[in-house]
Amino acid sequence: MKKRISVVTSTRADYGLLRWVIQGIHESDYLDLQIIVTGMHLSPEFGLTYKEIENDGFKIQKKIEILLSSDTPVGISKSMGLGLIGFSEAYSELKPDLILVLGDRYEILSSVSAALISRIPVAHLHGGETTEGAFDEGIRHSISKMSHLHFVAAEEYKNRVLQLGENPDHIHLVGGLGIDGIKKLKLLSRDELESSLNFKFKKKNLLITFHPATLEGQTAEYQIRQLLSYLATLSDTGLIFTMPNSDTDSRIIFELIHEFVSSHSNSCSYASLGHLRYLSCLQFVDAVVGNSSSGIIEAPSFRIGTINIGDRQKGRLKATSVIDCDPNYENIKSAFLKLYSSEFQSFLPNVMNPYGEGGASEKIVKVLEKFDLTGILKKKFFDLKFVL
Repeated sequence: MKKRISVVTSTRADYGLLRWVIQGIHESDYLDLQIIVTGMHLSPEFGLTYKEIENDGFKIQKKIEILLSSDTPVGISKSMGLGLIGFSEAYSELKPDLILVLGDRYEILSSVSAALISRIPVAHLHGGETTEGAFDEGIRHSISKMSHLHFVAAEEYKNRVLQLGENPDHIHLVGGLGIDGIKKLKLLSRDELESSLNFKFKKKNLLITFHPATLEGQTAEYQIRQLLSYLATLSDTGLIFTMPNSDTDSRIIFELIHEFVSSHSNSCSYASLGHLRYLSCLQFVDAVVGNSSSGIIEAPSFRIGTINIGDRQKGRLKATSVIDCDPNYENIKSAFLKLYSSEFQSFLPNVMNPYGEGGASEKIVKVLEKFDLTGILKKKFFDLKFVL
């Protein structure tokens, strides 16, 4: 009998990373794919990105509406509560043998909490990582403790999951999932991309995504204003904005980006580019700017720079192509001066991505096919002194 694997996805970003794992499960003779979508995927404000999943040829078994029209801590917490209700009902109906989740978002915490109570084992992708400026940090490690299989992107992250007391036989080092999309997708040409975006690239171009640092109270407006103030000086540069996630204090970022784009003809903004257009953009821009994990995980594979602003991604492994800076005008200016310096540009062609060279999706599917789930729910805490 095939194992029923429920893959939970809540954002454009995690679907982009999960895309080829989903494909592998779908094509497997030993696994039965179930897809559950929630969160931003179902919101018109964020582009109704569940349609991208359907356009890729996958059937969605469950849509769980949880987003409220609020980006306050109260609104986010209520969304988590709705998630618990929706996921528990979905699991009761679908009866999966395993839940597969990625990352660290609050929607995913709800899905895993419901799985724990429903006595369904969980496989967690991209655990062991750190993002000190966001509450994702605590959520990610909590998900790891409620999970039974772990697929990590680097040796350092494997060691951190071990440090959490997880069974070493259940931790699999597979590399970063973002690399698979780069290797497997046929990316758009410059002309195709310009036509799709209805935007003409300039000699210099930047891809910009800025999220709130959710552990910092009321910094979103100040930080995005500082960034936009500097970007306003780059009249010779094409500026492509993708909008933030549905996090605490994200709406002010939406508003200020829309205001900026309306008064700067060299800029454009998108609720969601989709995975194909996003990766295609990375071929033709000078850098990823902001605080998105894609600037850390995927951008180095294109041998381009990343200007990583603030603490949201603090603690992640980073390639030498990543320039960290504080979220103020002067530091952002200094980062751009470094980006375009001849010294920095000269070593970009030789940058190595610490998240590997691809193949993570195939490794994950093979483990899912072979792994015996019998008795996996009862976990033993593995002390480091017995592991090392």
